[in-house]
Amino acid sequence: MGILLATLTAGLGSALPASADETPTKASPKVELVLDVSGSMRTRDIDGQSRMSAAKHAFNEVLDAVPEQVQLGIRTLGADYPGDDRKVGCKDTKQLYPVGPLDRTEAKTAVATLAPTGWTPIGPALLGAADDLEGGDSTRRIVLISDGEDTCGPLDPCEVARDIAARGIHLVIDTLGLVPNAKIRQQLTCIAEATGGTYTAVQHTDELSGRVKQLVDRAAEPVVTPVATKGADSCTDAPELKPGLYTDREKFAEHRWYKVELLAGQELRASVSVFADRAVNNDYGMLLRAVTTHGREIVRGSESGTGRTDAISSGLRYPKPEQDDDDAKPAAETVCLQVSNSFSAPASVKTTPGMPLELTVDVVDAPDEAADVAAFGLGHGWWLLGLLTLTGLIVGLLFGWISRWRIAVWRTR
Repeated sequence: MGILLATLTAGLGSALPASADETPTKASPKVELVLDVSGSMRTRDIDGQSRMSAAKHAFNEVLDAVPEQVQLGIRTLGADYPGDDRKVGCKDTKQLYPVGPLDRTEAKTAVATLAPTGWTPIGPALLGAADDLEGGDSTRRIVLISDGEDTCGPLDPCEVARDIAARGIHLVIDTLGLVPNAKIRQQLTCIAEATGGTYTAVQHTDELSGRVKQLVDRAAEPVVTPVATKGADSCTDAPELKPGLYTDREKFAEHRWYKVELLAGQELRASVSVFADRAVNNDYGMLLRAVTTHGREIVRGSESGTGRTDAISSGLRYPKPEQDDDDAKPAAETVCLQVSNSFSAPASVKTTPGMPLELTVDVVDAPDEAADVAAFGLGHGWWLLGLLTLTGLIVGLLFGWISRWRIAVWRTR
């Protein structure tokens, strides 16, 4: 009904002349890319080139792909002051390209002039970027690309991010780290989480450009805001989830339960991601199970890995068959969703709070063939198996007949 009403309203709006009371068009989203240009960006460890060269290459690709409706700006940190005066170096941040309609040639020219120079004043740069994005009620996003920790304490960039979030201006900060260092990872993760953003470790040029493009596109088409929930220790006490996106936190090696109501003829689609926001041991895995209220497993999805990771995900689908009796009221079934993980961490790593968890739940009309769940897989392949068997029998008979004929001919000679 809501979709139909929106469609009719849009149609009437296009047919009527514009008036002073007409709802204004949605404001263009704003994005500012904040690039670390400190001296450490000279290091050559990304695809055989310097970190600065990789960043420039990625920026050129990103600038070519920025959606037309996005107002984009660029700010640098550590780009101008090469000296040893900490007080001066910690003020070294400036807006390289103003937030607004993008002139791709002008922006690329500005980026091309950058050379690794000075300090790493992340906190001041975030404050400057927040000021650059002020005004209006559009979506606002900062994308920070850095290869090091802030060198301008005691101004803690994590506290700066919390202060920005407290302003209530709906500004999200996403961070990308170019060095797989635990301290850098911790600081950049803290900055991102303070504003509801994401942290990503990138070690290749294509990863950098791909992730930045994704974040800029996300600003243009904002994703659904996740709803905070809290899983339970059992299905009985679990929160009932409607279709949507949910966030929670799960401790190491913990089981958390949620439940969903499903009618006959509907299909449950669920997926979950657990984000390793701290150092973890090499071997890990996760499990997403759909279970009846009596404990019988319906279906499961699992994933495992080894080595360093930022996230691990899994999903499942469960089509509930239609009822045979059309006159009967559709019976609802409570499906219990269990999310488990086998992460562990070194003794020096804090295990609280739990790791961020993102759970997506969707309920749709099941496809026609969903009622015959057992028919999936080999069930539809019996005809092929029969054909292969018949073909083998015929070939065997022909081969035997030809062999006997050749032997008979040989004996007559």
